[in-house]
Amino acid sequence: MEATRQPNLQVRHSVDEKTGGTARAVAAATGTPAIQGRPPAVGTGDASQPPGRWAGAEGSAAPELRGRPPAVAAVVGAELSGWQEVVVASAEVDRVLAGLGRPVDRGVAAREAAEAAKDAARAARSRFLDAHADAVYDRLTDGRTRWLRLDELVEAAAVAFPGLVPGAERIAEERARPQADKEGHEIDQGILLRAVLRSPVAGPHLLDAMLRPTARAVALLPEFRRTGVLETESVRLERRDGVARLTLCRGDRLNAEDEQQVGDMETAVDLALLDPGVRVGLVRGGEMTHPRYRGRRIFSAGINLKSLSSGGIPLVGFLLRRELGYLRKLARGLFLGDAATWHTRYADKPWLAAVDGFAIGGGMQMLLVFDHVVAASDAYLSLPAAKEGIVPGAGNFRLGRFTGPRLARQVILGGRRIRAAEPAARLLVDEVAEPEEMDAAVERGLDRLDGEAVLANRRMLNLADEPEDAFRAYMAEFALQQALRIYGEDVIGKVGRFAAGSG
Repeated sequence: MEATRQPNLQVRHSVDEKTGGTARAVAAATGTPAIQGRPPAVGTGDASQPPGRWAGAEGSAAPELRGRPPAVAAVVGAELSGWQEVVVASAEVDRVLAGLGRPVDRGVAAREAAEAAKDAARAARSRFLDAHADAVYDRLTDGRTRWLRLDELVEAAAVAFPGLVPGAERIAEERARPQADKEGHEIDQGILLRAVLRSPVAGPHLLDAMLRPTARAVALLPEFRRTGVLETESVRLERRDGVARLTLCRGDRLNAEDEQQVGDMETAVDLALLDPGVRVGLVRGGEMTHPRYRGRRIFSAGINLKSLSSGGIPLVGFLLRRELGYLRKLARGLFLGDAATWHTRYADKPWLAAVDGFAIGGGMQMLLVFDHVVAASDAYLSLPAAKEGIVPGAGNFRLGRFTGPRLARQVILGGRRIRAAEPAARLLVDEVAEPEEMDAAVERGLDRLDGEAVLANRRMLNLADEPEDAFRAYMAEFALQQALRIYGEDVIGKVGRFAAGSG
């Protein structure tokens, strides 16, 4: 169940990458004209795919610093109070770590020395960002005129403010190691993103940047509009009768999510939202090839713990991208940017989830952003994050509004499993059907969601249920707490034992 690091994208026909053609396709999808020959609201990059044509035009941030030595680049932050302390503390971390062995080989004294140096540097970074998060963000985004996704933002910060976050080379070196043998440099990314997200100035801009369609989706849009089919390594998308039917097809691993699947899901959701031929979306698990469930549909087994143990679940590319990317796009829609009209800044559509087998962990988290959920009578839901030692994404933020606080704590803290047939399940699913009647129940649910009044009312319900400022505050703290959790000794031990047992 090892994560595949690079996408293996397949479509039925070659993709039309002509700038004008794609721009017209996106403009038609959003109902607005293309802006200056560019597709409106295209993200500047995509962690799962090299930047597209328009992304390349903007590139990564801080181009004026590219190629300059760190000593020159560091001058950029010199006028900001506390920056010198960051530079000194970061250099001290490098000095201390250079004299120690790899994390897995360190004794108690060496581990304590490494952690003391890291803690001092992280305290300096936190103080600096508490005072200057908006100034840092404005510098990286040219005064919020450029829309950088999470991966682009941390990469730009590493160039413009050396020592504030790890550079691309250091992160790549970390990615090659199992989780138990990493230094935890992603925690520094969490410190930066917490500061940016909790800012009422920078935070909303970053959230909207993550709601723009990815370059990968924009490049694939003309072909998808023509064929109505997209096939990727982990997701199949088919448009039929106005419905975008998104099937999770990691049959060998029970649709356990890794970085590949997060990227494929965001691409598919983008295409469904961009295509004017789609009125409603459906997400359902496909048939499994896993020997224990062969031939059965399964919704999702949650996070791929084997990938986490081997070091393949990054903070930015998976844990944060998942929450701020495709999951939030399901709930909120796409940010239109320059293509926004006087009556809306977002393009959204109703979504239905069909749960066969089980929705565990991240699978259950997904259900909390859908407008209608149909579950088979023999299915169950669970959110065993506390048992695994991690934070269940935005599950802590959303679950209580469905179940109330007591049941939410039983599920998240106590690991309670909710079976579709029990009364408590009706707080989380809208309809329970016998397995042989699932197809008919799904089609009935899709019919009920297909209407203009549904679209308008879901927008108002989502605004009431999930105010942006509250969501942003939660995600700011999640950025740091999840970064700390994935490097906790208890988590590393648990996922290591899981990986050994499932190998």
